[in-house]
Amino acid sequence: MGNISSNISAFQSLHIVMLGLDSAGKTTVLYRLKFNEFVNTVPTIGFNTEKIRLSNGAAKGISCHFWDVGGQEKLRPLWKSYSRCTDGIIYVVDSVDAERLEEARTELHKVTKFAENQGTPLLVIANKQDLPRSLPVAEIERQLALPELCPATAYHIQPACAIIGEGLTEGMDKLYEMILKRRKSLKQKKKRTGQLRTAHG
Repeated sequence: MGNISSNISAFQSLHIVMLGLDSAGKTTVLYRLKFNEFVNTVPTIGFNTEKIRLSNGAAKGISCHFWDVGGQEKLRPLWKSYSRCTDGIIYVVDSVDAERLEEARTELHKVTKFAENQGTPLLVIANKQDLPRSLPVAEIERQLALPELCPATAYHIQPACAIIGEGLTEGMDKLYEMILKRRKSLKQKKKRTGQLRTAHG
C-alpha cells in the first residue's frame, strides 16, 4: 500500500478520456464513479467533464480528470483531440449490441493508431454484462481485435455493469497499474537517453 500512496504525490491528477459508441454507457460509468450510485443520463451531445477522487480499490484516493466524449458518429472526429496526450483511455462497449461491435472495433483502432496515443494504456469496459444476451468478455476481445492493437499499447478488458457499479473498481485499478508502469518505463527511457547523451558529450 505504501508504494501507491507515495505515487499519488508524483502527479496531481490523472487525465483520462472515456470513449465508445453512443448508448454504450459511458456517462453511466462516469457518474457511477463520481457518486457511487446510478444516475439516469441523457445522450451526451459534446462532452461531460468531471474531477473524481477514486473511492475504492488500490487506486483509492487518486484524483482523475475525466473527459466523457459523445459517441454519435458526427462527434467521433473530436475523439482525436480529446484523447491526445492523456494518461489513459477508457473505451466502453455495449456487451449486448453484437451488431455494432465491428463499428466499435473500427473506431477503437482508429483512435489507438494516432501517433500521440500509441502506448497510452487502454481499459476496455465490457458494459451491461448483467443482461441475458451479453457476449462473454473473450468474444468481445476477439471481435474488437484487441491483440492486434499497437504492441506498445497495454490494455485490459473488464466485464462490468455500470448501473450497479460492478467491475468498475477492478477496471480502474488495472488502468492505474498500467499508467504507473508506463510512467516508470518512460522515466527509465529518459534517464537512459540522458546518460547516453552525457557519455557521447
